[in-house]
Amino acid sequence: MMSRTRNTAFALILSIAGGVVIPGAMQTAYAEGEQAPQEASKEKTVSAEVGKPLQEAQALLKDKKFPEALAKIDSITVEKKTPYETFLIDRTRAAIAAISKDDKLAAEVFPRLIDSDQLPPTEHLQFIVALITVYDRKQDYAQELVWLQRYFKDGGKDPAVHDLLIRAYYLVGDYVHAGEELKIDIAAVEKAGTAPTDQQLRFLYSIAAKQNDKAGQVVALEKLVTYYPKKDVWNDLLSRLQTRPNFPERLLLDVYRLKFSMGLVESAGQYGEMADLAQRAGFSAEAKKVLEAGYKAGVLRDGAEFAPQKQLLAQATKSAADDLRTSAQTESEVKKSKDGLGLINLGFSYVTNDQFDKGIGLMEQGVAVGGVKRMEEAKLHLATAYALAGRKENAIKEFKIVQGSDGTADLARYWTMQLTNPIH
Repeated sequence: MMSRTRNTAFALILSIAGGVVIPGAMQTAYAEGEQAPQEASKEKTVSAEVGKPLQEAQALLKDKKFPEALAKIDSITVEKKTPYETFLIDRTRAAIAAISKDDKLAAEVFPRLIDSDQLPPTEHLQFIVALITVYDRKQDYAQELVWLQRYFKDGGKDPAVHDLLIRAYYLVGDYVHAGEELKIDIAAVEKAGTAPTDQQLRFLYSIAAKQNDKAGQVVALEKLVTYYPKKDVWNDLLSRLQTRPNFPERLLLDVYRLKFSMGLVESAGQYGEMADLAQRAGFSAEAKKVLEAGYKAGVLRDGAEFAPQKQLLAQATKSAADDLRTSAQTESEVKKSKDGLGLINLGFSYVTNDQFDKGIGLMEQGVAVGGVKRMEEAKLHLATAYALAGRKENAIKEFKIVQGSDGTADLARYWTMQLTNPIH
């Protein structure tokens, strides 16, 4: 984001340098003893004492003899110069400063030109941008910020310059204003139906981090996974969810389910922990599937190092087989219950065995029966079952009605974001 804006500003300063040397009308007035054209006002005429050295300075400038050009300008000793002559002298100095990249001279002369009533209105903002570029090159961000603020005060609207304003606020440590200005930009592009850039969103995260604004960091991460879903960002976002103070341990398995669906379960420890959580929750088929995926990926292997996972796989395999053998009896029992929790859990167990239609049917019955202590969590599991079954529209619809402040609603929202724009 920032390199593009600096390049824009440097291009402007060079265009100014090329156009400020000496206009043709002025050159006509320079000829010693020659009367100015009738159509030119007295205010725009130039005396020979001023015009001739300026012409010579211009010639030296074309030959890139910068010290000599400045010396020629300094040789002008006329005491009573008109405002226009003073302007032309400063304008020529500005050209020398711009082309030779003499930042000290530019910082001295550009402000006088900006405040001069002789400067054409079309060049006013260009010179401000040129001065901004000077201070950017000098890494004097405090002064750069002063002129950036002046640019917008005087009617500037270039988005590239606004990028520099945000950056300057950031570099002087004014993170509040940097964040406010960046949020304005992001909101504008989102309102227009387009996506903020990846750089903008990562900068938003950085600004929040500088302020130790954890909520702001989460907002930035959520926008990043919405528009640019990548593994590293999703891992960061989900890690923040499961480690926040009020996050219940029982939802950790649900975090793993989302991660597993995105291919974010990658280490032996993660495979083992997810499988153990699933086994303890009564979903042996899920535990078995997770561990088998770990072996298939080559993360889990034979050997003493992976003995705990191998033992857990044997246990999960046996339990899953037992669950299937007794499933009919279990189904009969849970249907007699006054609440729907048993139907929901049994249905999800079927789903983890890839018996999607049967499992989802039981879960839908369980939600309809109600009487479940944590109904929002039950809805989350039903929506998850839809997602695992490939029923994307049903899943998104169900996820959107999940509520709760314990992380349930956040998980539902993250599932929706992933289904809408899958990780890549």
